[in-house]
Amino acid sequence: MSRHVAIVTDSTAYLPARTMERHGITAVPLTVVLGDRALEEGTEISTRALAQALQKRRPVTTSRPSPAVFEETYRKVAESGATGIVSLHLSAELSGTYDAAVVAARQAPVPVRVVDTGMIAMALGFCALAAAETAESGGTVDEAVTAAEKRAAGTSAYFYVDTLDYLRRGGRIGAAQALLGSALAVKPLLQLADGRIEPLEKVRTASKAIARLEEIAADRAGSAQVDVAVHHLAAPDRASALADRLRTRLTGLADLHVSEVGAVIGAHTGPGLLGVVVSPR
Repeated sequence: MSRHVAIVTDSTAYLPARTMERHGITAVPLTVVLGDRALEEGTEISTRALAQALQKRRPVTTSRPSPAVFEETYRKVAESGATGIVSLHLSAELSGTYDAAVVAARQAPVPVRVVDTGMIAMALGFCALAAAETAESGGTVDEAVTAAEKRAAGTSAYFYVDTLDYLRRGGRIGAAQALLGSALAVKPLLQLADGRIEPLEKVRTASKAIARLEEIAADRAGSAQVDVAVHHLAAPDRASALADRLRTRLTGLADLHVSEVGAVIGAHTGPGLLGVVVSPR
């Protein structure tokens, strides 16, 4: 049994399963409540089922993991040989997941550092990868936390949604309320800022909004070496086309991930979501 620093995150990091396995990252699932059924993200509800439910306007809500789930996860990770754990989670402005992890960390059999990354989706995933790579090279808990926080500080997330209705329903738009009055007349571009979803720009058509999303991502990347993720919900053709254009434009592109978001983020953004995460190395 090897002794090591272990990395825990949550299911909203949307890391590929092979990547998680290769780096030994454990993800704690959030829950999607569809009608009267509570379903674990990633295993018990597909994004297709979620999109269909949203399109039919069925009630969909999300729920954080309980402290007990985190306690069990930390125990199992410690039993695998971990001498310390870095637990990295989506923005505390958007979910109570971080708070649940903090409560559980007090009962863990090994030291646990819980970090509110202020991120979502692969913006969180890139933080987890940075921490895992540091731990794999013999880094301490503090060094892994520093690597994750440094990655978070440089990472940007931008996204386009067909409508703000889903964000409004879930109470996740914060200052984006300002866009609601003209939501039917414009296509909104949003960004993650200080852990919150904030308005970025208003564009008249979907095609212009997606072109502008590409421009923003390219400007943010510049000539730096960057990892990029393109996310979508029920919009694979849009995502593939955007990814192809970014591969051509970004001179410092290292890795590019294309993936459909899971049910938790999808429940708050709705079908048609297109997002770009730019994370300098």
